[in-house]
Amino acid sequence: MGLELSRQRFVWVVRPPNGHVSDGSFFKPGQSDTTRDYLPEGFLTRTQKVGLVVSSWAPQVEILNHTSVAVFLTHCGWNSTLESVTNGVPMIAWPLYAEQKMNAAMLTEELKVAVRPEVLPTKKVVGREEVARMVMNLVEGEEGKVMKIKVDMLKEGAENAIRENGSSYISICKFIEDCWSQIK
Repeated sequence: MGLELSRQRFVWVVRPPNGHVSDGSFFKPGQSDTTRDYLPEGFLTRTQKVGLVVSSWAPQVEILNHTSVAVFLTHCGWNSTLESVTNGVPMIAWPLYAEQKMNAAMLTEELKVAVRPEVLPTKKVVGREEVARMVMNLVEGEEGKVMKIKVDMLKEGAENAIRENGSSYISICKFIEDCWSQIK
């Protein structure tokens, strides 16, 4: 409901809750919402001109690489975090468990390239108004502009690290050399 309230264009990859079967398809506008009873009633119909809801899986890196993507709501797993940063996309941190909470803290408190709800989603239901506020602030607000600059700087740093003679490039070359020396 918060996504709808934000009135922003979106792609939403929805994993069905336990007990629901996913066929990996797109939800069709006008599709009976009763077949997707875990979505708000009428959601697909009301958002058909602004959003695309995908069942189960989508090519995340390709989506994040698209120039029209302004924000990424993520559980803050390390792969998703790196994919967002290396594509220059600010985040809404939505950690659920394990290292995700630590990653969310780093992204919001240290790097300042993400925002998160006031209360962890694992502790309390996050209200629609708060979701809408976070989305709108990042897409249209000053906070989003500042975060975009910061995440673009991190993206540039990552690109420099993997270039020939960059720090990651040199480190992997040394690792390979060490492996070869152990084999010989």
